[in-house]
Amino acid sequence: MHEFFRRQLGIYADYHRDERNHLTHLFGIPIIFLAIILPLSLWPVTAFGVSGNAAMVTVIPALVVWLLLDVAIGLAIVAAVVPLVLLAKVIADHFGTFDVWSIAAGLFCIGWALQILGHTLFEHRKPALLDNPMHLLIGPMFVVAKLLVALGFRRDLAFAVEPKIQQAES
Repeated sequence: MHEFFRRQLGIYADYHRDERNHLTHLFGIPIIFLAIILPLSLWPVTAFGVSGNAAMVTVIPALVVWLLLDVAIGLAIVAAVVPLVLLAKVIADHFGTFDVWSIAAGLFCIGWALQILGHTLFEHRKPALLDNPMHLLIGPMFVVAKLLVALGFRRDLAFAVEPKIQQAES
């Protein structure tokens, strides 16, 4: 999985060369994620005697994939996802169904507006997921990988996430 992940990260990086676009993704991706899980938080689910909601059940397969692709980045994403799932539950518990759906729709529009602005204004290129839907899963990993590389933790991924390094070594 590791080489597959590095290849996908490199392909994704080719669509994301401008640091300002990275910033739109840093905020846009979590906003979109919250928008998607928010309505799912309205539906209670009990499995094997454990109570939860549909958001929790839906997120687990994505977390497993992220962990399989790269354990360290997967764990960082888990650390980011848990507060978002909890926030979605708090919102769902305190607002009515219509309000939750309205908040989710607004967040979804804001998140995608950030993505579209980033690609339109800074990249002048369509989003990567239009060419490869797998990039819906790679996008969050790219954001986390960029952060970890910038903080000096994952220099092994610098080649994949920093287009300047890719071009210099090619």
